[in-house]
Amino acid sequence: MTTKKQKIAVIGAGIIGVNCAAQLQAQGNSITLIDKEGIGEGCSKGNAGHFATEQVFPLAEFNLLWQLPKLLLNPLGPIAISPRYFPQALPWFFKFMRNMFNDKRQNNMLALKALNKNAIAEYSPILKAAKAEHLLTTNGSLLVFETNNIKTVEQHYHAYKNQGIAVLLLDRQQTLLLEPNLHHSINYSLYFTEVGHTIDPYLLCQAIGNHALSLGTIFKKFSVNKITYQEDSIKLYDEKHCLTFDKVIIATGAWSVELANQLGYKLPMEYERGYHLDLTKLDIDNQLTRPIASAERKFIITPMAHGLRLAGTVEFAGLKLAANMKRAKSLYKNAQFIIQNTAFLHDHEISEDQCWMGHRPSMPDSLPVIGQAPAHKNVYFAVGHQHLGLTLGAITGKLITQLVQNDKTDLDITPFSLKRFN
Repeated sequence: MTTKKQKIAVIGAGIIGVNCAAQLQAQGNSITLIDKEGIGEGCSKGNAGHFATEQVFPLAEFNLLWQLPKLLLNPLGPIAISPRYFPQALPWFFKFMRNMFNDKRQNNMLALKALNKNAIAEYSPILKAAKAEHLLTTNGSLLVFETNNIKTVEQHYHAYKNQGIAVLLLDRQQTLLLEPNLHHSINYSLYFTEVGHTIDPYLLCQAIGNHALSLGTIFKKFSVNKITYQEDSIKLYDEKHCLTFDKVIIATGAWSVELANQLGYKLPMEYERGYHLDLTKLDIDNQLTRPIASAERKFIITPMAHGLRLAGTVEFAGLKLAANMKRAKSLYKNAQFIIQNTAFLHDHEISEDQCWMGHRPSMPDSLPVIGQAPAHKNVYFAVGHQHLGLTLGAITGKLITQLVQNDKTDLDITPFSLKRFN
């Protein structure tokens, strides 16, 4: 007897979607990878390139409330909210604040920690198969402190250490031994020894996507604007065409809300607009060997194949407002305090081609939605990974594959179920 291949669509060809497609295809399914643009053309193209398994703490914490007024007064600071968009974002912020209470925060942290635990290890087999192992470097990252005193730094250190994160507390001399090109104004750092980065997140995403294609996955450039469900089939529509599948994986990041609504689900997602600024090796002489995050300035610098990528900032302004590239350019001013001997550049000397903006799909509890749709047995969600899409790509692909194959999942996925919002 032969088993009929499952005809499965993966909607969304970002880092989550390509991992789902490659791992499902490897199990002998018939996979169609669908995207309105192309493989890796969204956040997977412009993210910070940091595999941030140390980030086990949900973003919702009460300390943030006292910092917000100061942060928001600076229009180019690490957090900004568009006045025009603020009323629309209010319901999400209320849900976000409810997750600040200790019991919810603790449960969310434990779930996030479980998801992060083997996230980097799960990339090993797929990157080996894709001949892309050189795109993942695991020599750690630094969180640097300029003005915080040693007691504050120690509090951060013990918070991570108490959660089993591999971390060392370094003074200025120890920090500069690791990264000699850092500015001497840095007094301390936390050295996360087991995290990683990629020199090209776009190339990494394409490598996994191309591996899926080499196994037999079909790629279709198709803008899904309607989804209908029957017990034995799911239909996907664009303006003129209809595609039919046995099962569907929704991995459309910030564009997932409408598809969820069509199936009758609430998906309380916000769209954190993140910016990056790319510096080539011609722009800056001082290279780094690992990601450097600033505790005070709330941004990160990652060494890339082209030079350095400065990334960060959070802007709440929805999906439709034009990008404010002044936010990307402001990252350069911050870099002058982190990397020594950085030349001064005016905004007009930085080209628009060096700037980028993408939408992070953010849930109010900092947990992604991973799992089977509550009332649609052949629909699965893999969305809402917020700042950890790159980090959690491979483990999400594995969990989705286990669910589709009716296998026991490696970890309890109950905290990531869409049921928590419906």
